[in-house]
Amino acid sequence: MSTDNQLHYIQQLQFTDRPAAEELTLAFVRATFLDLDVTQVQLRPLAVSLNSFNGLLTLRDGRQLFFKTHVEPGSIVQEYYNSTLLAEAGYPIIKPLYASTEYGKQFLIYEMIESLSVFDVAHALERGERHDLDALTSAQQTTDDLLWDIYASTLQPQSAEAAGQAPVHQLFYHRLGTRYEQFYGAQSFMLPSANLAWDDLLSRRWIINGVAFEGTLASALDNARKVLCPERAGASIIGHGDAHNGNVFFTPTGLLYFDPAFGGRHHPLLDLTKPLFHNVFATWMYHPLDVMNTLVLTWHDDGTTIHVEHNYQPSSVRHMFFESKVQRVLAPLVAHTTIPAWRDYLKASLLCCPLLTMNLSDRKRFPAEIALLGLCYAIEMGLPSLGSRTILDNALANL
Repeated sequence: MSTDNQLHYIQQLQFTDRPAAEELTLAFVRATFLDLDVTQVQLRPLAVSLNSFNGLLTLRDGRQLFFKTHVEPGSIVQEYYNSTLLAEAGYPIIKPLYASTEYGKQFLIYEMIESLSVFDVAHALERGERHDLDALTSAQQTTDDLLWDIYASTLQPQSAEAAGQAPVHQLFYHRLGTRYEQFYGAQSFMLPSANLAWDDLLSRRWIINGVAFEGTLASALDNARKVLCPERAGASIIGHGDAHNGNVFFTPTGLLYFDPAFGGRHHPLLDLTKPLFHNVFATWMYHPLDVMNTLVLTWHDDGTTIHVEHNYQPSSVRHMFFESKVQRVLAPLVAHTTIPAWRDYLKASLLCCPLLTMNLSDRKRFPAEIALLGLCYAIEMGLPSLGSRTILDNALANL
């Protein structure tokens, strides 16, 4: 088994046979980091770890270290991780003590991190287990103000050739190829109480909670493949690339980034895409069974249009993340930077998040109702809404 396949296998195995996954991880660490006398691995399977895994390493002297690796099967990107570049640009980022950046062996090891991720803090706030939303809001706004300052200071034109080499495209354009075919190619899609051929789903129009959308999933995908082409000259900034809340810690001194697997110089709208979607709209993706407990969803297909009504809404803390990022980063970006057809570009990249982060046709992970909800968000992200606008389109229209 190749190393990249081995790490992907460990990522999946941790949820069904953690001891076996830990043994494989221990063997990998010992073979990769010869100077570290590691005696034990403790994996920490987390809801946020959709395409990664992390945990603790115990050394023979009793010291513990934290590690994380990102796995991307079928990746065409062979160079990841650029924490030094991010730190020099001004990001408050935790730099690794040890790093393996060889293709298929990307693995970062840090000092122990005691603070919770913003992902965990937000979920605890939603469950009523914490009551420090004001403190989190202040930290988020401060970090977003800093993010815009970094964008402004690092903004410069980028050639088509340089743009095409950015690792961040692995999260968007490149997933529209092999991963899309692996997830949805030549199969039916199980919906609540019905199966529909994927080609039929592609051709349907959608009305979701009374909001009609212009186009189809097929037209959204065609547009994304066109506008997200990596070899496109234009504006660029130095960015983290994957700054969803699972990659940000809430510390007493503020928010700290880590795991810069896709960090580098790239398009600013690609840099904003993951936090705009995953931090705001994607609770159903991370906690599908929890969402199922309160989800009320009905639908019907009239042969031309799929009509869906559902009661899923982002929580107040999710709205806070959205408003802070839009007002403090996106708004000044589009006001001060010439990005042709920026709304179209952003919505094309946002489409990739609900559709291609995880396989919506996987019924072991997603009940049919959650899968349909995921398709609704692919439509809302990827297509313009008509008449009554969605939360996203209303915000974009006002910029």
